[in-house]
Amino acid sequence: MLVASAPPGPWTLRAVAAPDSTGPVPPQVAGTVFAAQVPGCVHSDLLAAHALPDPYLDANEERVAWVGRTDWAYATRLPRTDDGFERTDLVFEGLDTFAGISVDGVPVGATSNMHRGYRFDVTEYVARRDSDLTVAFTSAYTVAEALEAELGPRPNAYPEPFNYVRKMASSFGWDWGPKLVTAGIWRPVRIERWSTARLASVAPQVTVRDGDGHVTVRVTVERTAAGAGRELRLRVNVAGCATETLLPAGQAAGAADLRVPSPTLWWPHTLGAPNLHELTVTLEDAESGERLDDWGRRVGFRMVELDTTPDAMGSAFRFVVNGVPVFTRGVNWIPDDALPSRVTAERYRTRLEQAKAANIDLVRVWGGGIYEDEAFYAACDELGLMVWQDFPFACAAYPEEGPLPAEIEAEARENVVRLMPHPSLVLWNGNNENLWGHEDWDWKGPLAGRTWGRGYYLELLPRIVAELDPTRPYWAGSPWSGSPDIHPNDVRHGTTHLWEEWNRRPYTDYLTTVPRFVAEFGWQAPPAMATVRRSISDRPLLPDSPGMLHHQKAEDGNGKLARGLAPYFNAPDDFDTWHYLTQLNQARAIATGIEHWRANWPLCSGTVVWQLNDCWPVTSWAAIDGDGHLKPLYYELRRLYADRLLTLQHGPDGLLVTAVNQSGSAWPAAVELRRVRADGTTAAHATVHLRAAPRAVARVVVPESLTQGADADTEFWVADCEGLRAVHFAAPDKDFAYPVADYGIEVTADDDTARITVTARTLLRDLLLQADRLDPAAATDRGRVTLLPGEQVTFTVTGWPTPNAQAVPAALFCVNDAAGPHTG
Repeated sequence: MLVASAPPGPWTLRAVAAPDSTGPVPPQVAGTVFAAQVPGCVHSDLLAAHALPDPYLDANEERVAWVGRTDWAYATRLPRTDDGFERTDLVFEGLDTFAGISVDGVPVGATSNMHRGYRFDVTEYVARRDSDLTVAFTSAYTVAEALEAELGPRPNAYPEPFNYVRKMASSFGWDWGPKLVTAGIWRPVRIERWSTARLASVAPQVTVRDGDGHVTVRVTVERTAAGAGRELRLRVNVAGCATETLLPAGQAAGAADLRVPSPTLWWPHTLGAPNLHELTVTLEDAESGERLDDWGRRVGFRMVELDTTPDAMGSAFRFVVNGVPVFTRGVNWIPDDALPSRVTAERYRTRLEQAKAANIDLVRVWGGGIYEDEAFYAACDELGLMVWQDFPFACAAYPEEGPLPAEIEAEARENVVRLMPHPSLVLWNGNNENLWGHEDWDWKGPLAGRTWGRGYYLELLPRIVAELDPTRPYWAGSPWSGSPDIHPNDVRHGTTHLWEEWNRRPYTDYLTTVPRFVAEFGWQAPPAMATVRRSISDRPLLPDSPGMLHHQKAEDGNGKLARGLAPYFNAPDDFDTWHYLTQLNQARAIATGIEHWRANWPLCSGTVVWQLNDCWPVTSWAAIDGDGHLKPLYYELRRLYADRLLTLQHGPDGLLVTAVNQSGSAWPAAVELRRVRADGTTAAHATVHLRAAPRAVARVVVPESLTQGADADTEFWVADCEGLRAVHFAAPDKDFAYPVADYGIEVTADDDTARITVTARTLLRDLLLQADRLDPAAATDRGRVTLLPGEQVTFTVTGWPTPNAQAVPAALFCVNDAAGPHTG
């Protein structure tokens, strides 16, 4: 039976060399041997040894740039093994990136791809004596810049050579991330000892036909010399069903098929239960019955289809799960830490549980990051979160010559097989924005006929997916229209990325179009105040103080934030108001888009917000900041992605009240409509009745009695139904006659929970509690809320050790206060 164990350690780390261009290796590092954590990376080991300033604080990122241009060596001891096994392998699940592996100074292998695993036969070394194992890393810059010189320049959205190497692109910096070019043994390493044969790969195809589950398990085996002549038996068990098949002597591949009658199905959590079943595969010696190796995963039975049917409006892009068309409620996922080896299974679980709690049902693993750890996909399986997996290509032209094509094919084959057992995985996507970039980002001239990646996205990757994982759809890129003859970002076809609004136009322009599927759109906001204060030492804090600007990576990011506020608000006078308004504007912008597009289901079949998470403390598009604090956008997503959504929107016939129903049952909605004056009194009232069928939309024009003669500067509209509220202000905030905010505060507490009840004595527009201002560890259960006079809201707060009402006003904000001081 195959036996796996970790090298006994301890591991050590030392700097080998650094080029003069980055300055000398600091004295506290040069010549020092550090304790190393494996899995881990150089940055995290130096941080643990207090030999590196925290790159997430202030501008320390610039002070640690030398690390990425330095060569490094890890070392440990391999113990002698004389236990009768025919083969001993050294197995690395991930090396970042260009490594030479040697035992007692003898090279045994080399690596050049962060996204792959590697296996080396070390039998002859460990059979004789204890041995020295060295893993020496060459700077990714050294290799990337050499390949750039050899293959010629390629267009790139960023001035870094990440497109020449198979490494996490965003480690070279992005418009939300720091430049921390990592190196290290970033995934687990182990010693495997085995005899006769082992399971080299297991590729299960799991699907549903006519109500029954069907499983085809394809395996490859590796044999020792002694095992080449042995007949092998493959046993497969799933959901109470079993089968076996024989692999004749010398055969390296086999397959087994099972039918599972009427299994419970896996569903996204928004449609049903994510039922899972144990699948085990056992390899035996057919003659002796000795168990040689085994493999196990939890799989799910489900059918996933991608509906791209042409119609009068273009062509659809719609997920259909187990026969049910889905409006996708998605978010984009980036690496949760710029040092990805620090992301634990518990951290994945926390972040993904937060996604589920916000009614998100799809997470897109973006192409500038990594294929995530097994813990990520296992959590998505269990939580009922669909996964859209990009192949790791983003925002650049990638050469199709040199070492890249072979590396990319090996990487894709390995990761398709690794991830295909997961029922949460619903789409393979070829790249992020490269097909669009080639068309619209002025690449064609600089390329001068050189390759740029087209062959990967339209030939190599679809061929690999079709061969290995035919149960899942493949899409060539995002955005992508589905055809080389149609512009890749055509809103009438396929997936669309909408960035003109953030970059150049007001977010109300979202209302001018109905894409078939919005795969990226977003709006920036700063992180929580506790995150700002922890990571930036500027005092006073200002939007343009040095630390704030360093933690704003987007081109003209603060200018775009200001231009985004300008249509609605006067320029803020102080940092606290700027912080509140920019966070509020982010939530409003995303709400504008999602409400509009959900109301246009099924023409629009999904939104994938940029982005769920951050990898460090930064002003960005994220809903959860780099310290894990929930921004107002997070709570807004929970409202926007609920099964039932009530909205007030303008249509061709006037103001509409719209009931969006993505639940499986009808929604008979009695909606109370009011036109309300700024002082909170009701100018007009009506009740309208709508019935939204299951997974459908119903709308009705607001009665003329509520709209005729309205004064936009002093009146607004409120729709209430079953605890849901929609409000509509026709005038920009800076033109509306908001009263001076007046409210009462009551605080109660028991155990570790406090409750802050706010009673409105005036209209309170977009009242928000920033709980982290009460204590950096404090969190609340809700986001913005608009109250009319006499109404109450209770914020439940955890992590606030000393609750007191006197502290609350400094943590409460509303739009009224942005126009004048609070007097209550």
